[in-house]
Amino acid sequence: MIVVTDTSVVLNLCWLGLESLLPAIYEDVLAPEQVRQEFERKAVTDPRFVGLRFPFFIAIENTTVIPAALTDNPDLDPGEIAAIALALARGISDVLIDESSGRAAAISLGLHVTGLLGILIEGKRRQLVPALLPLLDSLSAGARFWMDARLRQHVLRIAGEL
Repeated sequence: MIVVTDTSVVLNLCWLGLESLLPAIYEDVLAPEQVRQEFERKAVTDPRFVGLRFPFFIAIENTTVIPAALTDNPDLDPGEIAAIALALARGISDVLIDESSGRAAAISLGLHVTGLLGILIEGKRRQLVPALLPLLDSLSAGARFWMDARLRQHVLRIAGEL
């Protein structure tokens, strides 16, 4: 399966040191240039992510075809717009996005969305990740990754940790 990624999923996987989950789960991972630029900017300017490197295995591809539904949406950032547009232009049905507005836009355009938590669950299912609880605690404390308490419990239940 080929997937297009937005920034936050890759950034947080790298922060956890688990970026290797992506090629273990997906045949190919693509990202538009805007995603790499955002990642690299955060790796220089955001103290949480200083020093992280954009994964070498993520292929950079771009498209000039941007649907109006994306450019007219003020809630989307350039990386989300570019990632969704790339998936649509390439006929790729799966995207990796965490932010709710990006997820909603992708779903409204017929794409299947997975985020960081879905990747961690799949990593646990494939026995590539021993436990999610310490990862979720670490993300919340160190990377300031926000998740609702009900979502956290749901994720832990799916992972068999509740």
